[in-house]
Amino acid sequence: MGGDAHVAENAMAVFGVSALEEELYRHFLRNPDTPADDVHLLLHTDPDETRVGLERLRALELVHPERPDGRVSPADPETALTRLTDRRLGELHRELQRVTRSRHVIDGLRAETAARTEPAVGIEQVEGLANIRNRIDDLAFFARDEILAVETYPRLSPENIARSRPLDLRCLRRGVRIRNVVVRAALDDLPTADYLRELAAHGAEIRVTGETAERMIVYDRSTALVPLDPRNTARGALLAHRSGLVSNIIALFEKIWESADDLASPEGRDGSVPGHGLTERERRVLSFMCTGGKDEAGARELEVSVRTYRRYVAELLQTLGANSRAQAALLARDRGWI
Repeated sequence: MGGDAHVAENAMAVFGVSALEEELYRHFLRNPDTPADDVHLLLHTDPDETRVGLERLRALELVHPERPDGRVSPADPETALTRLTDRRLGELHRELQRVTRSRHVIDGLRAETAARTEPAVGIEQVEGLANIRNRIDDLAFFARDEILAVETYPRLSPENIARSRPLDLRCLRRGVRIRNVVVRAALDDLPTADYLRELAAHGAEIRVTGETAERMIVYDRSTALVPLDPRNTARGALLAHRSGLVSNIIALFEKIWESADDLASPEGRDGSVPGHGLTERERRVLSFMCTGGKDEAGARELEVSVRTYRRYVAELLQTLGANSRAQAALLARDRGWI
């Protein structure tokens, strides 16, 4: 076939374009106004497959509607690829939502073993940070009513924020009430403070205390997780299911909660946008990134150098925990920032 090299590469597959469809589009870019009836002869392709491919190109708006004389002209590549990028990002976003929402299947699968599995009672010890994190993820995912927490961390690492954000936001979207007490020092770390304000903007109730040695998480007032050593969580944790002990932990939480101050909701630092945890500059950069515009145009829009603009983009990718601009757009849409 004349376009074997293009078929082998199929660079447009990421946009949902097949090898044959890409070969047809590239042919029309090189040879605009080729008659539709002749293209299969020129490319040595199957007539029926070529006709279906042409219909698909029209549906994707990669070629303009066929003219009365039967000739086909291609759409501008930059315009067409921008449109395909938006379309593909939308599909990926909807797919991501379907995947996250399908986790309820675990409930049904676990129910299959309920008849032969004894419910957890008393106290169990969980060892190893990885095991503790997995239990926290599991308990948070299945929480139905309320999560209470007292945290003593002075800052959260970008990795911790990236791991916790989807779980916390998913709980809030499901209507789970989150009450969290953090130490005031956490607000001195900007990424941590921004993350806490982001959670508050989505409905979490967050209070600040000067200092506390207590550390705990309680799920649905029935299960409590406390570290063996609050100063060294790597030593392990205790998971309590016994109602009397859990009630005492809840009472301690309420005492700490009552003495703590509400997380202030001041006007954002550096002109941050209320409810988003983004500065005005970050919002403008994010908006421009999502349009697929070039860095040079973005730099002109913000009246900064291209180098400075790219630094802003890199900082925004870090804030979102994204590895690429496309992923950043998906994450921003998922959080309702755009």
